[in-house]
Amino acid sequence: MKAEELAALIDHTLLKPNATETMVRRLCAEARQYGFAAVCVNPVYVKLAAEELKGSPVRVATVVGFPLGASFTEVKVRETALAVAAGAAEIDMVIDLGALKDGRLRRVEEDVAAVVREAAAGGATVKAILETALLTEEEKVTAARLAVAAGAAFVKTSTGFGPGGATVEDVRLLKQTVGDKAGVKASGGIRTAESALAMVAAGASRIGTSAGVAIMEGLARGC
Repeated sequence: MKAEELAALIDHTLLKPNATETMVRRLCAEARQYGFAAVCVNPVYVKLAAEELKGSPVRVATVVGFPLGASFTEVKVRETALAVAAGAAEIDMVIDLGALKDGRLRRVEEDVAAVVREAAAGGATVKAILETALLTEEEKVTAARLAVAAGAAFVKTSTGFGPGGATVEDVRLLKQTVGDKAGVKASGGIRTAESALAMVAAGASRIGTSAGVAIMEGLARGC
């Protein structure tokens, strides 16, 4: 895969609690330089990122209900509205994991659908974060199907704050489940060009990583 092709799949991510404006500006400059698909920042930095990337094809993504997914749906919807108004084009939301575990599947789907509706009103798309390390294989499949039914554009493996990140096996399973109905975003623990390429080979159409620059440098070195 050519460097520019891989770069176009990367969400260059900075979600640390101690992230600063200086760090966000650097993230945006790197995204411009390498041609990444998007930057993914905490909600308070959406406006700054949008300003830094004005005139650039790099999109601004942010997180909602993050990292637990256990917020009121109304709060997730309000977070989404504020983020879109500030310039977010993509919303990475955490599903209601507890409801999924309980078998309250309508609750899971309605939670995602409410965020999808709010995002769509502002022209933004939604990625549903499943936190696969906490799910059984059956739950992963169920969660992915519910997210797609609710209108999510992507299913995403992980927050990066859970007990594990993306695996090739999970990416492959999610791709088999959603087919062409949605994209698959592999996120969590992807730090090398080799691992990024393995995720793409398994079916990932986006890569969420805080190591975007290192990945591109590794690709230039032949991994």
